[in-house]
Amino acid sequence: MTTNVIEDVPLINLVGPPNSGKTTIFNLLSGKNLKTVNYPGSTVEYTTSNLQAKYKIKAELLDTPGIISLIPNSLDEEVSVKSLYSHPKLGSPHLVINTVDASQLSRHLLLTLQLIESGFKVIVVLTMNDILRKKNINVSIEKLSKELNCDVVKINGRSGKGIESLISAIENNLMEISEKGKPVIKLYNLSSAKTNLIDYYKRIENIIDKVYEPIPSEGGVNVEKANKELNVINAPDAKAKNRPDELTLKVDRILLHKYWGLTIFVLIMGATFTSIFWLADPLMVLIDRLFSNLSSLTYATFGQDWFSSLIADGIISGMGSVLIFIPQIIILFLILGILEDSGYLARGAMLIDKPLSKIGLNGRSFVPMLSGFACAIPAIMAARTIPNRRERLLTIFIVPLMSCSARLPVYALLIAFLTPLDKPWIGGIMLATIYILSTVISIIVAAIIHRMRKKIIKEEDNSSFILELPTYKRPKLSTMLINTYSNTKQYVVRAGPIIFVFSIVLWFLTYFPNVNPQIEKTNLSKNEITRLETSTRLETSYAAAIGKVIQPVMRPLGMDWRIGVSLLSTFAAREVFVSSLALIFRVTNTDADLQKSLLSSMRKATISETGEKLFTPATIMGLIVFFIFALQCISTLAISRKETGSWRIPMLQLVIFTSLAYVMTFITVNGLRFIGIN
Repeated sequence: MTTNVIEDVPLINLVGPPNSGKTTIFNLLSGKNLKTVNYPGSTVEYTTSNLQAKYKIKAELLDTPGIISLIPNSLDEEVSVKSLYSHPKLGSPHLVINTVDASQLSRHLLLTLQLIESGFKVIVVLTMNDILRKKNINVSIEKLSKELNCDVVKINGRSGKGIESLISAIENNLMEISEKGKPVIKLYNLSSAKTNLIDYYKRIENIIDKVYEPIPSEGGVNVEKANKELNVINAPDAKAKNRPDELTLKVDRILLHKYWGLTIFVLIMGATFTSIFWLADPLMVLIDRLFSNLSSLTYATFGQDWFSSLIADGIISGMGSVLIFIPQIIILFLILGILEDSGYLARGAMLIDKPLSKIGLNGRSFVPMLSGFACAIPAIMAARTIPNRRERLLTIFIVPLMSCSARLPVYALLIAFLTPLDKPWIGGIMLATIYILSTVISIIVAAIIHRMRKKIIKEEDNSSFILELPTYKRPKLSTMLINTYSNTKQYVVRAGPIIFVFSIVLWFLTYFPNVNPQIEKTNLSKNEITRLETSTRLETSYAAAIGKVIQPVMRPLGMDWRIGVSLLSTFAAREVFVSSLALIFRVTNTDADLQKSLLSSMRKATISETGEKLFTPATIMGLIVFFIFALQCISTLAISRKETGSWRIPMLQLVIFTSLAYVMTFITVNGLRFIGIN
């Protein structure tokens, strides 16, 4: 049924193929700076917003995952198609804004024709017009509007030029709807659509012949040359068919080369993680000194009592030992943002599709796996874009093996223990090696499960991988900065409360019940008395009692109860490991920086029963190996349960990865000791 007036607030749906500039248009209309990505399937959830107040249009704007037609091939495409016909909360749209890449009309107009035939009121927004201009080609919006019988506007996504024309078209269409009524939408006939694709593309070819026109150049128009550049489906010259941007073609000849492509990919990833370790060092030193001075100020102000210890040892040291790694996290997200917005990450998915296919995955798994370097939670959710259920579950299973940003503080501390002060580049190489190793391990695990898939997931293999490569673009600085800020803020907000609570709990466990330990103070300096009291209090604390219960488990690894307690605390959040060590070793040294003090305490620590060094190159390498394998994150288990629909896979992840971590740590520590590295 139709209505005579627009009830309440009209709904405008934004739809379009992946990489067509849809989210950029959403940002221009809403004023929000949402993430613009260069690979399909990034936006899985609904996103809504009002239009900016300056446009004086009262309407609800809905952004949905990218689709190439009204025939869904994955979960995220199904979300978009269903929302078109009847959003569960907002209903069907009054108006549809369809983004179309002007250089890809031969493919993108399929969705446009389907929308119009289904009865939707459509405005076509042409993007990527600059790519056509480089070829001296133009799309006539007047002719295209006549062919489609709907409004067509051009917009420059980078500068926003043309947004006024879109606002005017929205106003006119909403006015028409208010007068004539909301359009009647009919369900798209999927069965007949699949058999009529050839007819659709013949119609599209006919439209393209009419709307593409060459741009006059100096000396007149070279019609023959212009025709060769046209994006015609059945062009006589096969090389001219769907021909992309020339610059993109030239760059891809190198970056997608059979051999050089993978080599360059590995080098780029290596440079990324080396930069994380190297460039962040000066900022980390500043933050380190700040928290060290705060601890010193606390003791100077309140004296040496339990309250001072709570503030300095519990809160300041606990938070400082994690916040010190914020510079590294910022650099990580900035570099990934550059690679993503430039279009290179889509190439990464293409490069590793063939290797991934050998282990039961495909290129779509690359996005969740890469997202796992930031956090396993959104990475697992990103696996929704994988249409094949077996591949989706397998991807979810291995994502926790990717070294997330929560592990970064742990790796940075342990690597700093092994790295000479005058050779920080060694630390960068070690960090890059860790990340590469975690990827290789996840691939090996996936390969093993792929071999056993009939026993684990009984499902036929009907996988396919189709990826549209975007043209290379200059990353937009403002978008990258906002995304980096958002991701870093999420890291702090997620980790901060957990660390605060656990810092207080761990402080209590390490300070009580022996608040005033009785020691022999004869011929001891004030500093020596303080250190002896701290040591005695710790050895008789609740934490020591808990740790000694798990001491037999830690002893084969060359570790003691103190490391055991720190590892247990990481089930709340992996980054708590650093603050736990700082608390257990009472790192509030007023004469040195916080991280240097912690490293100094680690180098001096001994196992009480044997007098041997607690932290050695062998045990440090063992801890690194442990964190590469172990799944120590309750939040990851929860989201895995939600996405898989049962506790089976989360429990398998917990048991298998934790057991594997223990066994590999045992092999690493004792293997290194056997060859004399201790």
